[in-house]
Amino acid sequence: MVRPSAHPTNHTLKFLYSYGGKILPRHPDGKLRYHSGTTRVLAVPRSISFSELLLKLEELCGATVVLRCQLPTDDLDTLISIKNDEDLANIVEEYDTAATPLKIRAILSLLRAKKPPSSSKSSSSNHSTTTTCASGSSMPFPKERCPCPRPFSHTVAFQ
Repeated sequence: MVRPSAHPTNHTLKFLYSYGGKILPRHPDGKLRYHSGTTRVLAVPRSISFSELLLKLEELCGATVVLRCQLPTDDLDTLISIKNDEDLANIVEEYDTAATPLKIRAILSLLRAKKPPSSSKSSSSNHSTTTTCASGSSMPFPKERCPCPRPFSHTVAFQ
């Protein structure tokens, strides 16, 4: 659970989270940036626990995720792994003490797709879609959500 805010009027935390892309250097200056993938904003109550936050992120992404956050004063070259309530409280404290209010920058690594709820009304369940990466591994989710670092080397196979 997150400690009370130094900003008493702010009862929510905002996360700017990204997934499905990769971190690459920007050509002009070499500064790291997040390329491709999906970026969204999530507002949650300050009282949220780590397990509740992770569950919410996994529901939104449709996959099991690993949560890593950027420190407010650092670039993307240092990401802090968030594994429990204490880690979450520490990163929130770092953002609370920043000079200006900021959204917590989070990078999610997708581990595996969650199975969609089964529908008994489905009459065409004979075909399933898998994504095959250049490495040859197959994943049960569309290529737009594949965490493979080579997003343009996918083929879709129907079974």
